[in-house]
Amino acid sequence: MAHFPQTPNYTGFNTPSRIEADIADLQHEGTIPPELDGAFYRVQPDPQFPPRLGDDISFNGDGMISRFHFHDGQCDFRQRWAKTDKWNLEHEAGHALFGAYRNPLTDDESVKGRIRSTANTNAFIYAGKLWAMKEDSPSLLMDPATMETIGFEKFGGKMTGQTFTAHPKIDPHTGNMVAIGYAASGLCTDDVTYYEVNPEGELVREVWFKVPYYCMMHDFGVTEDYLVLHIVPSIGSWERLEQGKPHFGFDTTLPVYLGVIPRRDDTKQEDIRWFKRDNCFASHVLNAWQEGTKIHFVTPEAKNNMFPFFPDVHGAPFNGAEAMSKLTRWTVDMASNTDEFAEIEQLTETASEFPRIDDRFTGMKTRYGWGLEMDMRRPCELKGGSAGGFLMNCLFLKDLETGAEQHWWCGPVSSLQEPCFIPRSKDAGEGDGWIVMVCNRLEEHRSDLLIFDALEIEKGPVATINVPIRLRFGLHGNFAPSAEIGLKVAAEAA
Repeated sequence: MAHFPQTPNYTGFNTPSRIEADIADLQHEGTIPPELDGAFYRVQPDPQFPPRLGDDISFNGDGMISRFHFHDGQCDFRQRWAKTDKWNLEHEAGHALFGAYRNPLTDDESVKGRIRSTANTNAFIYAGKLWAMKEDSPSLLMDPATMETIGFEKFGGKMTGQTFTAHPKIDPHTGNMVAIGYAASGLCTDDVTYYEVNPEGELVREVWFKVPYYCMMHDFGVTEDYLVLHIVPSIGSWERLEQGKPHFGFDTTLPVYLGVIPRRDDTKQEDIRWFKRDNCFASHVLNAWQEGTKIHFVTPEAKNNMFPFFPDVHGAPFNGAEAMSKLTRWTVDMASNTDEFAEIEQLTETASEFPRIDDRFTGMKTRYGWGLEMDMRRPCELKGGSAGGFLMNCLFLKDLETGAEQHWWCGPVSSLQEPCFIPRSKDAGEGDGWIVMVCNRLEEHRSDLLIFDALEIEKGPVATINVPIRLRFGLHGNFAPSAEIGLKVAAEAA
């Protein structure tokens, strides 16, 4: 019998769900825009079995993909496991075989050397496939219409690196998927691969390089000519794993780097510029772009570590106030003769994370950015527990051109998951469309999907879609039109 630990990661709103479901025509309030025709996919870590070692962090749960299909003014729901090698092996055994987060030393002997991925970080649509992504392995491919698992994508053996990012970018000029893989030659190594995949799903570029030190490289930026990679000291080592410590820990004594990597087949190590600055924390990236010889990189920056589950390597206690991140623009000048940043400018006093743009403008100077705001001034009653460790209680819109801001509060007993922008049409102007996001109803142990007019979020949702089950705290998700994922064809054939 499954007995999950009575710890915050497995109780309250974080209680494992483990539900695969098909629900047609979800009940909703308001009006689902009738022209909205496509699907929003998102992923949540959801452990199939109790953890092998008695407890674990939330990020080590198995990937569960949710799909919200909008059509004809209604929304249909489907949810399926991302059936990784780990999921299949444990399903057959009837219990957990893999141990702690990114620590193979804690695995059962029977699974030594197998791919440990949980495919639980991003659900991404590209080249007609659903990519269930976790950055410590190749990406898992699934059928976007049936949501059945296909298998890990290694591009017919062309991919020689061991890992593939959970945060790919689509270059709007070429249509290529741009990606990285860190720890590319093995766990805790300083080798990184830079990949490009064409719209047919073929690997057309793989370039290897080294970074100043091994760390979590969760996200990056891309411009027309460069891949822009920030090196922030959430560091790891085999020594930490041997000691049973969390894979990553934050080191406040190390500098932060911004690497500018030319997007060319013949890029060599010496072609990379590494700019250096003082210590800080930054994870997700809003956007990056070129302006003459300058490169701008916008990220939520915090003074100190944002991840209490990856504690300070020197033993300092977690500092919640210093973990509040604010959108900040880093600027470097490729014409300079030094490794110093040209400028670091905080763009807002609003604390936020999970930044998103209108992805059609990736790598260009953009006007609008959305994110999850952490507003500690609002009333808060976390009945049923926090869904993700941080109180992300507002949707936030920043106009980077005028400086104007909009905020929408979800109430005292709810929290929010990452927003996703959906354009009104392929040729609509920047920001003309909708924002979709999951809202955690903490007291009721259920979820809503909210739809906003993207540039008028303060008016509140135009539709609230009631999900009759609880969706655990998810990480990232994306939208695709029905025609690109086979749903329209399937509906017409039926």
